[in-house]
Amino acid sequence: MKRLIASLLLMVAYPAVSQDQTVPPPSAGLEQLRHIVGNWRVETRFRQQDGSETKPFVGSYLFEWVIEDAVLRGVSEIPELGQRSAILFYLRPTRNEIEMVSVGADGKLWVMTGRDGLETRETPDLPTMDGGTMRLRFTRFNVTPDRFESRMEWSADQGANWTPGNHQVFERCSSDVIC
Repeated sequence: MKRLIASLLLMVAYPAVSQDQTVPPPSAGLEQLRHIVGNWRVETRFRQQDGSETKPFVGSYLFEWVIEDAVLRGVSEIPELGQRSAILFYLRPTRNEIEMVSVGADGKLWVMTGRDGLETRETPDLPTMDGGTMRLRFTRFNVTPDRFESRMEWSADQGANWTPGNHQVFERCSSDVIC
């Protein structure tokens, strides 16, 4: 009898999920992570001091899940510049954020954070050699299923003014795009 009462109480306290209840849709940040999974051919152009851009440097980015729908790992390579970096993207749902961490051969760790749902992430202010600070901002735009662009800008005045740093075009690798 005690078991029957306990079972009935559990059914009332924890009702079964009905089949018509829907799972909430994924956040925009999760959709961003799902979008970048895969192998990408990337052209990077750096902004020079005179305002012109360098020639495009061709490289690749590869992203794959470490923890499905939560954490991505990636590798970025630009062979002509001898650059290779490790990347980690992850969601911070309790803070409504998406964060990216990147480190290259120089050991410098870059942490870029943005609001879930926005396409922009920023670093905190970082000390520079001359005693000032620098902040980076990365913005993804012109997003389609197999292509997007990214712009990196920097600020030496806590984000009051921004200077272009680089522009990247990502194309998903396929039979048409060789990586």
